[in-house]
Amino acid sequence: MNSRQRRGVVLLVVSALCAVAAFAGVLSVIGDARSEVGPKITAYRLTQDIPAYKTITSQQLTKVQIPKRWLPTTAVRDLVELNGKIAATPLKSGSLLQTDMVEARPALQAGQMEIAIMIDAETGVAGKITPGAKVNIFATFAGKKDTDPDVSRIIVTGAPVIDVGQIKAFDTSDNSLRSSTQGVPITFALGAQDAQRVAFAESFAKHVRLALVAPGDTSSPPTSDRTYTLAGDTGSHG
Repeated sequence: MNSRQRRGVVLLVVSALCAVAAFAGVLSVIGDARSEVGPKITAYRLTQDIPAYKTITSQQLTKVQIPKRWLPTTAVRDLVELNGKIAATPLKSGSLLQTDMVEARPALQAGQMEIAIMIDAETGVAGKITPGAKVNIFATFAGKKDTDPDVSRIIVTGAPVIDVGQIKAFDTSDNSLRSSTQGVPITFALGAQDAQRVAFAESFAKHVRLALVAPGDTSSPPTSDRTYTLAGDTGSHG
């Protein structure tokens, strides 16, 4: 084989390799195109911002079709998956809804009942109390007589919060003791006796406030520290 023939063979081999590479590239493009226009899966995108711990409704979502290859495995594909769920963190409009964005709403345990009361929006909540939190409930009562001191009591310890509503105006017509104009409905899961204490305090206390309990803290204030009067404050001076 002379040099000319060798050059011809080399060119043929190079041409064949180029043809194979080009064919592989075409197949890749075709595969990508088929994947792009192939089967699509239903998912849901948020149409508005949703605060943390709020229920997600179908009115806040729009249905979208996304190619299967681009859809995250955690994407919510059926609204049934949202039953009993709330937003785990603040969610932004336009986000693709995924299962790790939601969590189960705190539920009642055996022997518990739901009870909701209005708490001062400025001093009682401050945006830090959320479903799943535990709080101590304080109530301040006026003295029975003008000469009797006002008394502050911790009426319930470790009360589980299962829902926090929207700020709304107080109905001052049924309770002239309220000085605030706005409150937040807070729903607790309580036993019968604690529920009665809370209902009584909402009706007759001058103020009802909540103190957030640290996560994981199972201790509670000793009985001796659950009632307070200014005159009996051993830590006061003057």
